Amino acid sequence: MDYCLSHHRIPRLPSTLKPQSGRSSLFPGSAVVSFRAGGRRRSLAVVAVAGAGAGHCESSSLNSPLGPRTPSGTDLIGVLQNHPQLFHLAVADELKHLADDRDDARNRMFLSDGSPEACLHRRIAQMKENECQAAVEDIMYLMIFYKFSEIKVPLVPSLSRCIYNGRLEIWPSKDWALESIYSFEVLEIVREHIAAVIGLRANSSVKDHWAITTISKSVLSRIYVASILYGYFLKSALLRLQLEQCMALESNDLNPRQRTPIQHHGIKNLLFDRISSMQSESQSPEESSREKKPGNLKCYVMGFDPETLQRCAKLKSEEATSLIENHSRALFGDEKTGSMEDDEVILTSFSSLKRLVLEAVAFGSFLWETEECINTVYKLKEN
Repeated sequence: MDYCLSHHRIPRLPSTLKPQSGRSSLFPGSAVVSFRAGGRRRSLAVVAVAGAGAGHCESSSLNSPLGPRTPSGTDLIGVLQNHPQLFHLAVADELKHLADDRDDARNRMFLSDGSPEACLHRRIAQMKENECQAAVEDIMYLMIFYKFSEIKVPLVPSLSRCIYNGRLEIWPSKDWALESIYSFEVLEIVREHIAAVIGLRANSSVKDHWAITTISKSVLSRIYVASILYGYFLKSALLRLQLEQCMALESNDLNPRQRTPIQHHGIKNLLFDRISSMQSESQSPEESSREKKPGNLKCYVMGFDPETLQRCAKLKSEEATSLIENHSRALFGDEKTGSMEDDEVILTSFSSLKRLVLEAVAFGSFLWETEECINTVYKLKEN
Protein backbone atom coordinates (compact mmCIF):
# COMPACT_ATOMS: atom_id res chain seq x y z
CA MET A 1 0.00 0.00 0.00
CA ASP A 2 2.98 2.29 0.06
CA TYR A 3 3.11 4.89 -2.65
CA CYS A 4 5.61 7.33 -4.05
CA LEU A 5 4.61 10.64 -5.54
CA SER A 6 7.43 10.83 -8.03
CA HIS A 7 7.11 7.36 -9.60
CA HIS A 8 3.77 5.60 -10.01
CA ARG A 9 3.07 3.02 -12.71
CA ILE A 10 -0.21 3.48 -14.49
CA PRO A 11 -2.27 0.35 -15.18
CA ARG A 12 -4.06 1.54 -18.30
CA LEU A 13 -4.46 4.73 -20.29
CA PRO A 14 -8.18 5.65 -20.11
CA SER A 15 -9.83 5.96 -23.50
CA THR A 16 -11.43 9.24 -22.44
CA LEU A 17 -8.03 10.90 -21.99
CA LYS A 18 -6.56 11.69 -25.39
CA PRO A 19 -2.81 12.21 -25.93
CA GLN A 20 -1.90 15.75 -26.88
CA SER A 21 -0.50 16.21 -30.33
CA GLY A 22 2.83 17.88 -30.79
CA ARG A 23 4.07 16.98 -27.29
CA SER A 24 6.99 14.61 -26.80
CA SER A 25 6.67 11.81 -24.25
CA LEU A 26 9.06 11.74 -21.36
CA PHE A 27 9.25 7.93 -21.20
CA PRO A 28 9.23 5.25 -23.89
CA GLY A 29 5.77 3.82 -24.41
CA SER A 30 4.10 6.73 -22.67
CA ALA A 31 1.58 9.38 -23.63
CA VAL A 32 0.92 12.92 -22.50
CA VAL A 33 -2.56 13.53 -21.09
CA SER A 34 -4.19 16.70 -19.78
CA PHE A 35 -6.52 17.52 -16.90
CA ARG A 36 -7.39 20.55 -14.81
CA ALA A 37 -6.07 21.01 -11.25
CA GLY A 38 -5.86 24.13 -9.17
CA GLY A 39 -7.61 26.07 -11.92
CA ARG A 40 -4.79 25.35 -14.40
CA ARG A 41 -4.34 22.94 -17.26
CA ARG A 42 -1.94 20.12 -16.36
CA SER A 43 -0.09 17.74 -18.67
CA LEU A 44 1.28 14.42 -17.47
CA ALA A 45 3.44 11.78 -19.08
CA VAL A 46 1.58 8.54 -18.41
CA VAL A 47 3.13 5.14 -18.89
CA ALA A 48 0.65 2.77 -20.48
CA VAL A 49 1.00 -0.84 -19.35
CA ALA A 50 -1.15 -3.18 -21.38
CA GLY A 51 -3.23 -5.85 -19.69
CA ALA A 52 -2.94 -4.51 -16.15
CA GLY A 53 -5.80 -4.36 -13.66
CA ALA A 54 -8.00 -1.46 -12.72
CA GLY A 55 -7.21 1.17 -10.12
CA HIS A 56 -7.69 0.64 -6.40
CA CYS A 57 -10.18 3.39 -5.71
CA GLU A 58 -13.68 2.10 -6.37
CA SER A 59 -15.73 4.72 -4.51
CA SER A 60 -18.21 6.57 -6.67
CA SER A 61 -18.11 9.62 -4.41
CA LEU A 62 -16.11 11.02 -1.52
CA ASN A 63 -18.08 9.97 1.53
CA SER A 64 -15.94 11.88 4.01
CA PRO A 65 -16.77 14.47 6.65
CA LEU A 66 -14.34 17.10 5.38
CA GLY A 67 -14.86 18.65 1.96
CA PRO A 68 -12.29 20.48 -0.18
CA ARG A 69 -11.62 24.15 0.49
CA THR A 70 -9.48 24.94 -2.53
CA PRO A 71 -9.59 24.56 -6.32
CA SER A 72 -6.71 22.09 -6.08
CA GLY A 73 -8.74 19.82 -3.82
CA THR A 74 -11.89 20.11 -5.93
CA ASP A 75 -10.08 19.31 -9.17
CA LEU A 76 -8.15 16.38 -7.68
CA ILE A 77 -11.41 14.88 -6.45
CA GLY A 78 -12.44 14.65 -10.09
CA VAL A 79 -9.21 12.83 -10.93
CA LEU A 80 -9.69 10.51 -7.96
CA GLN A 81 -13.25 9.66 -8.91
CA ASN A 82 -12.87 9.36 -12.68
CA HIS A 83 -9.25 8.29 -13.20
CA PRO A 84 -7.85 7.01 -9.88
CA GLN A 85 -4.86 5.44 -11.64
CA LEU A 86 -3.69 8.99 -12.44
CA PHE A 87 -4.22 10.30 -8.92
CA HIS A 88 -0.63 10.19 -7.62
CA LEU A 89 0.78 11.68 -10.81
CA ALA A 90 -1.76 14.49 -10.58
CA VAL A 91 -0.89 15.03 -6.91
CA ALA A 92 2.85 15.19 -7.64
CA ASP A 93 2.26 17.64 -10.47
CA GLU A 94 0.02 19.88 -8.36
CA LEU A 95 2.45 19.86 -5.42
CA LYS A 96 5.28 20.85 -7.75
CA HIS A 97 3.28 23.81 -9.06
CA LEU A 98 2.31 24.86 -5.53
CA ALA A 99 5.95 24.71 -4.44
CA ASP A 100 7.01 26.78 -7.47
CA ASP A 101 4.29 29.37 -6.86
CA ARG A 102 5.24 29.71 -3.19
CA ASP A 103 8.96 29.97 -3.99
CA ASP A 104 8.34 32.57 -6.69
CA ALA A 105 6.36 34.75 -4.28
CA ARG A 106 9.10 34.42 -1.65
CA ASN A 107 11.83 35.30 -4.13
CA ARG A 108 9.99 38.42 -5.26
CA MET A 109 9.60 39.42 -1.61
CA PHE A 110 13.32 39.02 -0.96
CA LEU A 111 14.30 40.85 -4.15
CA SER A 112 12.03 43.78 -3.30
CA ASP A 113 13.48 44.18 0.20
CA GLY A 114 14.23 47.87 0.77
CA SER A 115 12.18 49.03 -2.19
CA PRO A 116 8.84 50.91 -2.06
CA GLU A 117 7.08 47.71 -3.14
CA ALA A 118 8.54 45.62 -0.28
CA CYS A 119 5.41 45.82 1.88
CA LEU A 120 3.17 44.80 -1.02
CA HIS A 121 5.33 41.79 -1.91
CA ARG A 122 5.41 40.68 1.74
CA ARG A 123 1.62 40.67 1.80
CA ILE A 124 1.46 38.81 -1.51
CA ALA A 125 3.96 36.21 -0.25
CA GLN A 126 1.93 35.69 2.95
CA MET A 127 -1.31 35.32 0.99
CA LYS A 128 0.36 32.81 -1.34
CA GLU A 129 1.73 30.92 1.68
CA ASN A 130 -1.78 30.64 3.17
CA GLU A 131 -3.30 29.59 -0.14
CA CYS A 132 -0.68 26.91 -0.68
CA GLN A 133 -1.04 25.57 2.86
CA ALA A 134 -4.81 25.21 2.44
CA ALA A 135 -4.30 23.45 -0.90
CA VAL A 136 -1.70 21.10 0.55
CA GLU A 137 -4.05 20.21 3.42
CA ASP A 138 -6.71 19.30 0.85
CA ILE A 139 -4.19 17.16 -1.02
CA MET A 140 -3.02 15.50 2.20
CA TYR A 141 -6.61 14.64 3.10
CA LEU A 142 -7.30 13.15 -0.32
CA MET A 143 -4.14 11.05 -0.12
CA ILE A 144 -5.30 9.67 3.23
CA PHE A 145 -8.73 9.00 1.72
CA TYR A 146 -7.02 7.13 -1.12
CA LYS A 147 -5.22 4.94 1.41
CA PHE A 148 -8.55 4.04 3.00
CA SER A 149 -10.04 3.31 -0.41
CA GLU A 150 -7.19 0.88 -1.10
CA ILE A 151 -8.41 -1.33 1.75
CA LYS A 152 -12.03 -0.61 0.72
CA VAL A 153 -12.93 1.19 3.95
CA PRO A 154 -15.01 4.37 3.67
CA LEU A 155 -14.36 7.12 6.19
CA VAL A 156 -17.16 7.59 8.69
CA PRO A 157 -19.19 10.63 7.54
CA SER A 158 -20.28 13.42 9.83
CA LEU A 159 -21.79 11.78 12.92
CA SER A 160 -24.94 13.86 12.51
CA ARG A 161 -25.69 11.58 9.54
CA CYS A 162 -25.14 8.42 11.60
CA ILE A 163 -27.22 9.25 14.67
CA TYR A 164 -30.87 8.24 14.66
CA ASN A 165 -33.08 9.00 17.67
CA GLY A 166 -30.00 9.74 19.72
CA ARG A 167 -28.29 6.42 18.87
CA LEU A 168 -25.06 6.09 16.90
CA GLU A 169 -24.46 2.96 14.82
CA ILE A 170 -21.72 2.54 12.21
CA TRP A 171 -22.21 -0.31 9.77
CA PRO A 172 -20.49 -2.18 8.23
CA SER A 173 -17.78 -2.18 10.85
CA LYS A 174 -14.88 -3.07 8.49
CA ASP A 175 -12.82 -4.10 11.52
CA TRP A 176 -10.93 -6.83 9.68
CA ALA A 177 -9.92 -4.50 6.84
CA LEU A 178 -8.78 -1.81 9.27
CA GLU A 179 -6.71 -4.35 11.21
CA SER A 180 -5.17 -5.84 8.07
CA ILE A 181 -2.76 -2.92 7.60
CA TYR A 182 -0.71 -3.87 10.67
CA SER A 183 1.79 -6.58 11.45
CA PHE A 184 0.84 -8.96 14.26
CA GLU A 185 2.89 -7.20 16.95
CA VAL A 186 1.53 -3.75 16.01
CA LEU A 187 -2.02 -5.11 15.93
CA GLU A 188 -1.62 -6.42 19.48
CA ILE A 189 -0.64 -2.92 20.63
CA VAL A 190 -3.59 -1.38 18.78
CA ARG A 191 -5.96 -3.85 20.44
CA GLU A 192 -4.53 -2.96 23.84
CA HIS A 193 -5.20 0.68 23.03
CA ILE A 194 -8.82 -0.12 22.14
CA ALA A 195 -9.25 -2.03 25.40
CA ALA A 196 -7.83 0.92 27.33
CA VAL A 197 -9.95 3.67 25.79
CA ILE A 198 -13.34 1.94 25.40
CA GLY A 199 -12.97 -1.18 27.58
CA LEU A 200 -13.54 -3.72 24.80
CA ARG A 201 -11.08 -6.62 24.97
CA ALA A 202 -9.79 -8.41 21.88
CA ASN A 203 -11.41 -11.67 23.00
CA SER A 204 -14.77 -10.10 23.78
CA SER A 205 -17.87 -11.99 22.71
CA VAL A 206 -20.34 -10.88 20.05
CA LYS A 207 -22.73 -9.98 22.84
CA ASP A 208 -20.11 -7.67 24.35
CA HIS A 209 -19.50 -6.01 20.98
CA TRP A 210 -23.18 -5.13 20.61
CA ALA A 211 -23.73 -4.11 24.22
CA ILE A 212 -25.13 -0.59 24.55
CA THR A 213 -23.30 2.22 26.31
CA THR A 214 -23.49 6.00 26.52
CA ILE A 215 -20.74 8.53 25.83
CA SER A 216 -20.68 12.28 25.38
CA LYS A 217 -19.74 13.64 21.98
CA SER A 218 -16.88 15.69 23.44
CA VAL A 219 -15.31 12.64 25.12
CA LEU A 220 -15.68 10.62 21.92
CA SER A 221 -14.03 13.44 19.99
CA ARG A 222 -11.06 13.49 22.37
CA ILE A 223 -10.68 9.71 22.11
CA TYR A 224 -10.75 9.92 18.32
CA VAL A 225 -8.11 12.67 18.11
CA ALA A 226 -5.91 10.94 20.68
CA SER A 227 -6.18 7.70 18.69
CA ILE A 228 -5.02 9.53 15.55
CA LEU A 229 -1.99 10.71 17.49
CA TYR A 230 -1.45 7.19 18.80
CA GLY A 231 -1.48 5.72 15.29
CA TYR A 232 0.93 8.44 14.18
CA PHE A 233 3.20 7.62 17.12
CA LEU A 234 3.16 3.87 16.45
CA LYS A 235 4.16 4.42 12.82
CA SER A 236 7.01 6.69 13.86
CA ALA A 237 8.19 4.32 16.60
CA LEU A 238 8.04 1.28 14.30
CA LEU A 239 10.22 2.89 11.65
CA ARG A 240 12.60 4.12 14.34
CA LEU A 241 12.87 0.57 15.65
CA GLN A 242 13.53 -0.81 12.18
CA LEU A 243 16.28 1.77 11.68
CA GLU A 244 17.92 0.85 14.97
CA GLN A 245 17.70 -2.85 14.10
CA CYS A 246 19.51 -2.16 10.83
CA MET A 247 22.14 -0.17 12.69
CA ALA A 248 22.51 -2.98 15.23
CA LEU A 249 23.10 -5.49 12.43
CA GLU A 250 25.75 -3.26 10.89
CA SER A 251 27.46 -2.77 14.24
CA ASN A 252 27.91 -6.54 14.68
CA ASP A 253 31.04 -6.27 12.56
CA LEU A 254 32.54 -3.63 14.87
CA ASN A 255 34.81 -4.27 17.83
CA PRO A 256 32.68 -4.52 21.02
CA ARG A 257 34.57 -1.54 22.46
CA GLN A 258 33.46 0.56 19.49
CA ARG A 259 29.78 -0.05 20.11
CA THR A 260 27.66 2.46 21.98
CA PRO A 261 24.76 0.84 23.86
CA ILE A 262 21.37 2.48 23.59
CA GLN A 263 20.10 3.55 27.01
CA HIS A 264 16.40 3.23 27.82
CA HIS A 265 14.24 4.32 30.73
CA GLY A 266 10.85 2.72 31.32
CA ILE A 267 7.59 4.59 31.33
CA LYS A 268 4.40 3.58 33.05
CA ASN A 269 1.90 4.50 30.41
CA LEU A 270 1.80 4.89 26.65
CA LEU A 271 -1.91 5.22 25.85
CA PHE A 272 -4.11 7.78 24.18
CA ASP A 273 -3.69 10.50 26.83
CA ARG A 274 -0.26 11.66 25.74
CA ILE A 275 -1.58 15.19 26.22
CA SER A 276 -1.59 14.61 29.97
CA SER A 277 1.61 14.10 31.95
CA MET A 278 3.12 10.61 31.69
CA GLN A 279 4.64 9.02 34.78
CA SER A 280 7.94 7.18 34.56
CA GLU A 281 8.83 3.97 36.33
CA SER A 282 12.14 2.28 36.96
CA GLN A 283 13.21 -1.03 35.48
CA SER A 284 15.18 -3.84 37.06
CA PRO A 285 18.79 -4.25 35.87
CA GLU A 286 17.78 -7.42 34.00
CA GLU A 287 15.01 -5.62 32.11
CA SER A 288 17.27 -2.68 31.35
CA SER A 289 19.90 -5.00 29.96
CA ARG A 290 17.39 -6.69 27.67
CA GLU A 291 16.12 -3.36 26.38
CA LYS A 292 19.55 -2.28 25.15
CA LYS A 293 19.06 -4.37 22.05
CA PRO A 294 16.16 -3.33 19.78
CA GLY A 295 13.62 -6.12 19.54
CA ASN A 296 9.90 -6.31 20.20
CA LEU A 297 8.05 -3.08 19.39
CA LYS A 298 6.05 -3.06 22.62
CA CYS A 299 9.16 -3.48 24.76
CA TYR A 300 10.93 -0.93 22.62
CA VAL A 301 8.37 1.85 23.11
CA MET A 302 8.00 1.08 26.79
CA GLY A 303 11.71 1.81 27.03
CA PHE A 304 11.44 5.33 25.63
CA ASP A 305 12.64 8.16 27.80
CA PRO A 306 10.30 11.20 27.95
CA GLU A 307 12.30 13.13 25.35
CA THR A 308 12.21 10.30 22.80
CA LEU A 309 8.53 9.74 23.52
CA GLN A 310 7.72 13.38 22.83
CA ARG A 311 9.80 13.43 19.67
CA CYS A 312 8.04 10.38 18.19
CA ALA A 313 4.57 11.54 19.22
CA LYS A 314 4.89 15.12 17.98
CA LEU A 315 3.32 15.95 14.65
CA LYS A 316 6.06 17.08 12.28
CA SER A 317 4.11 19.68 10.27
CA GLU A 318 1.64 22.49 10.85
CA GLU A 319 -0.40 21.15 7.95
CA ALA A 320 -0.92 17.83 9.76
CA THR A 321 -1.97 19.60 12.96
CA SER A 322 -4.48 21.75 11.11
CA LEU A 323 -5.81 18.78 9.16
CA ILE A 324 -6.54 16.76 12.32
CA GLU A 325 -8.38 19.73 13.84
CA ASN A 326 -10.49 20.32 10.73
CA HIS A 327 -11.27 16.63 10.21
CA SER A 328 -12.31 16.16 13.83
CA ARG A 329 -14.43 19.31 13.79
CA ALA A 330 -16.19 18.15 10.62
CA LEU A 331 -16.74 14.63 11.98
CA PHE A 332 -18.07 15.51 15.43
CA GLY A 333 -19.39 19.03 14.96
CA ASP A 334 -22.39 20.39 13.19
CA GLU A 335 -22.40 19.40 9.52
CA LYS A 336 -22.76 23.03 8.39
CA THR A 337 -20.80 25.01 10.95
CA GLY A 338 -18.37 22.33 12.11
CA SER A 339 -18.77 23.41 15.75
CA MET A 340 -20.07 21.48 18.75
CA GLU A 341 -22.45 23.86 20.45
CA ASP A 342 -23.74 21.38 23.03
CA ASP A 343 -22.17 18.31 24.59
CA GLU A 344 -24.64 15.74 23.33
CA VAL A 345 -24.78 12.35 25.05
CA ILE A 346 -24.82 9.54 22.51
CA LEU A 347 -26.27 6.08 22.86
CA THR A 348 -24.13 3.59 20.92
CA SER A 349 -22.62 0.11 20.86
CA PHE A 350 -19.07 -0.92 21.70
CA SER A 351 -18.80 -2.17 18.11
CA SER A 352 -19.32 1.35 16.76
CA LEU A 353 -16.85 2.78 19.25
CA LYS A 354 -14.26 0.22 18.15
CA ARG A 355 -14.87 1.14 14.51
CA LEU A 356 -14.18 4.80 15.23
CA VAL A 357 -11.00 4.07 17.20
CA LEU A 358 -9.69 1.70 14.53
CA GLU A 359 -10.33 4.33 11.87
CA ALA A 360 -8.56 6.98 13.92
CA VAL A 361 -5.45 4.86 14.52
CA ALA A 362 -5.28 4.03 10.79
CA PHE A 363 -5.78 7.72 9.96
CA GLY A 364 -2.76 8.59 12.10
CA SER A 365 -0.62 5.93 10.45
CA PHE A 366 -1.63 7.09 6.97
CA LEU A 367 -1.02 10.70 7.98
CA TRP A 368 2.60 9.89 8.88
CA GLU A 369 3.14 8.24 5.48
CA THR A 370 1.46 11.13 3.68
CA GLU A 371 3.67 13.72 5.37
CA GLU A 372 6.77 11.81 4.28
CA CYS A 373 5.58 11.59 0.66
CA ILE A 374 4.53 15.22 0.37
CA ASN A 375 7.80 16.44 1.86
CA THR A 376 9.69 14.91 -1.08
CA VAL A 377 7.98 17.42 -3.41
CA TYR A 378 6.61 20.24 -1.24
CA LYS A 379 8.38 21.30 1.95
CA LEU A 380 5.82 21.34 4.76
CA LYS A 381 5.95 23.91 7.56
CA GLU A 382 7.69 22.52 10.62
CA ASN A 383 5.41 22.21 13.63
